[in-house]
Amino acid sequence: MTNFTRRAALFAAGGVAGWGLSRWLGSDLPVYDGTDRTFAPTSDTIMNDASGLSPTPINKHLVLTEDAGDRLITALRNELAEATAEGRPVNVGAARHSMGGQAIPRDGTAITFDNGALQIDSAAKTYRAHAGARWSQVIAALDPAGWSPKVMQSNHDFGVAATYSVNAHGWPVPFGPMGSTVRSLRMLLPTGELVTCSPTENTDLFNLGMGGYGLIGIIVDMDVEMVPNTRLSPSFEVMEAQGFAAAFQSAIDDPAVTMAYGRLNVERDTFFEKALLITYRETDDQTELPRAAGSGWMSQAASRLYRAQLGSEAFKSFRWWNETTLGPALGGGDATRNSLINEPVVTLDDRNPDRTDILHEYFVGFDAFDNFLTACREVIPASYQEFLNVTLRYVAQDDQAVLSFASEPRIAAVMSFSQEMTQRAEADMARMTQALIDRIVEIGGAYYLPYRPHARLDQLTSAYARAAEFAQAKRQLDPRLVLRNNLWDSYLGQL
Repeated sequence: MTNFTRRAALFAAGGVAGWGLSRWLGSDLPVYDGTDRTFAPTSDTIMNDASGLSPTPINKHLVLTEDAGDRLITALRNELAEATAEGRPVNVGAARHSMGGQAIPRDGTAITFDNGALQIDSAAKTYRAHAGARWSQVIAALDPAGWSPKVMQSNHDFGVAATYSVNAHGWPVPFGPMGSTVRSLRMLLPTGELVTCSPTENTDLFNLGMGGYGLIGIIVDMDVEMVPNTRLSPSFEVMEAQGFAAAFQSAIDDPAVTMAYGRLNVERDTFFEKALLITYRETDDQTELPRAAGSGWMSQAASRLYRAQLGSEAFKSFRWWNETTLGPALGGGDATRNSLINEPVVTLDDRNPDRTDILHEYFVGFDAFDNFLTACREVIPASYQEFLNVTLRYVAQDDQAVLSFASEPRIAAVMSFSQEMTQRAEADMARMTQALIDRIVEIGGAYYLPYRPHARLDQLTSAYARAAEFAQAKRQLDPRLVLRNNLWDSYLGQL
């Protein structure tokens, strides 16, 4: 049993080769003249997010380490009262990774929870987590006891409550967003009232808070479902992209498949023409599971190969061969469920001050997947953005969240771009994003809200049919609008 995560191991061998080749060949990236960098560093009075493109002035930033008891609730009530009296917004976050200021209160009070407390209830198959707990802390607590998060974000850096608040999902199947695995939670409303919410208690608040981006209340703690940790073995299938939706559906329908995801090739000349489906099934031997592995040198080598794609069609082809041919030929390798999901997002950080990674995510029905491929082929390569990766995941139908992006079972396409931190690049990204959203909405799909705020307001209301209903409920619960962020200021507040 190797001591590194399976996603890194998938192309780690090629990553070592890629590291050497990238140093030899290099990659020629375009440099655009006459542009100004838009980056502004974080400071005591400026807060930014993972994009580096959202410098936002704040009044103050508090880090609260108290447990989810009376001291924390009192501190939060005091901050809410003070902000309300002074007309300032409040926002509570963890990693604040969202890329368009969705977790930053302009000129307001930013509160960061820093407490990873967690209690396991094996009989109920749940764990109670402080709202500030990160997924890495959840895995560290559950793994020795033989448990695993039922659903979490694909990287472990983010907060548990934040995942519920952005309605994020993962790649275990056949589940919906992480919020569908929340049994109950305690939430502090803008008025300071502490309420318990669940799918059966204060259901309206629960459904508003799930994917509500912290605009409904401040979560204190949560009871979340867990499943046994197991040893899994991967299978790989390469196919024409047009056949992916049917193959993916077959995998979802197979009760033996517990985790699954896909990839598409990203070379410009053959963009999105080939697909890779990776599925995981439990092995016969479930004894003596090793501890959850973390990232090591394999992940770093894989990162070098990932970065070598910048400006290099040859390396994009090399990485695709690595994932579809070399990795499977090496036999894949078994891994525990926890090892598969125990991966930090920082693994792929290139630390280049002149570029930033920008994520997009789109949700389309299985029947619309071929139209999605066509839209992407016609829109994305025509931009001058550097496209690095797309991961295809499954999201079950979500009838809970008011701001649901899955009105039916959908394929989620998580896209990664490398963007120059310039005004020209930002304008090109905005143009491309709007063109792509138009095409996705036209085929009945939706886009994900935590990323760059390039969508038009009419695009948001087309993708999220209940957006106006959400805004109305927000105003009733929070007439002073004390819980705010850029999603409200730029979009929902206009409805």
